[in-house]
Order: sequence, then C-alpha cells, then structure tokens
Amino acid sequence: MADYKILYSGGSGEITEKKSRFIANVFPVETEDKAVKIIEEIKKKYWDARHNCYAFVLKDGISRCSDDGEPSGTAGRPILEIITGAQIYNILIVVTRYFGGTLLGTGGLVRAYSKAAKKGLAASQVIEKKAGKKVVIKTDYSGIGKLQYIAAQMELAVIDTRYSEDVEMELAVSDAETETIVKKVTETLSGRVQINIDSDIYFAVIDGEPILF
Repeated sequence: MADYKILYSGGSGEITEKKSRFIANVFPVETEDKAVKIIEEIKKKYWDARHNCYAFVLKDGISRCSDDGEPSGTAGRPILEIITGAQIYNILIVVTRYFGGTLLGTGGLVRAYSKAAKKGLAASQVIEKKAGKKVVIKTDYSGIGKLQYIAAQMELAVIDTRYSEDVEMELAVSDAETETIVKKVTETLSGRVQINIDSDIYFAVIDGEPILF
C-alpha cells in the first residue's frame, strides 16, 4: 500500500483566449464507463460548442485523452499532462471550446487547454489517500488527558473515542508514523495502556475529520 492523490470533489473554471471561450469541468470518476457517461453528458450540455476535449486517469492504470477535432496533440494531451504532472488519480477533465473566430495556432491551443485545465483543477478538491493502520488505544481515565494531548500535538486523525470502564481512542495512523506513535503513547502513559494495531486502511483528513476508504 502506498499514498496517492485523488479528486474528491470537482469544480469548473473558464478562460478566454482571442475571443475563444475554454470551459473546464472536472469530475471524480472511478471507472471508464463513468467517465464515458459524463463526457457524453457534457457533449449534450454544450451541444453548440466547437470542441469538447478531455482526459482522464484512473487508479487502475487506465488513462485516455481526446482532441475532439482539434489538431493532434493540442488539447487532450495537454489536459492529460496537467493531470499526470499533479499525480492525481480518478479524475476526468473536460475542456469545452467555443470558437471565437481567431485561430490560435498549435502552441496557442496547447497553452489555452493547459491553462483552462489548471483553472478547473484549482476550483476542485484534491485529497491524499494515506496508507495506514487503524490503531485502538485503551487506557484508564487518568491517562485520557495525556492521550488527548498527544493526539492534538501530533495532529492525529481521531476516528472515535469511547468511554466505558476505560477509555478507548480509535486512530487512523499512517504507516510511516505507526511505530513512532506507539512508542510515544507507551512512554507517555508509562505502560498503562493497551494498543491494538488493527487492519490496513486508506484514510484522508478532510476539514479536520478523518474519512476511511
């Protein structure tokens, strides 16, 4: 398991180059079928546009791009390179062009489609899915304050805290930090703690809240 970035929520952006409008729409997709369906929907929505160029990259290794009638390599490939350069997976970017009457040339097209894709991406939310473990820490009530301090100090992702005879704190911990955190908790609580390292997980922290995948 390894960390990687995905598109969590899409967005849109628009630029104008020599009176041509370039509208970028960005979508999270997990399958090629889903990407194809969205592309078809975009073509229906912008039925009067000259071009609907796109690129998508999936975590399973599939990637596609299309110039949709623009000169070869001037639209789909630049969009794809924006995605791969940012190392984002499960993402589709469609850039719609309304022709403004002035030819941009191959270099101008590459710059315009790249710029539009970047603007759409800037309006979207990308998250990092971290490979890690679910770690359950059990201690008595005298140790909860110290445990909460460690969690805050190390900015740990707290999934849940359960209060009964003892206190159990459930964490999502990256693989790189697991050993350090276990050592820190054990030393701080002077061994008055039970630590269970549970299943492999992927997680992300969004608006301060851990999300499990």
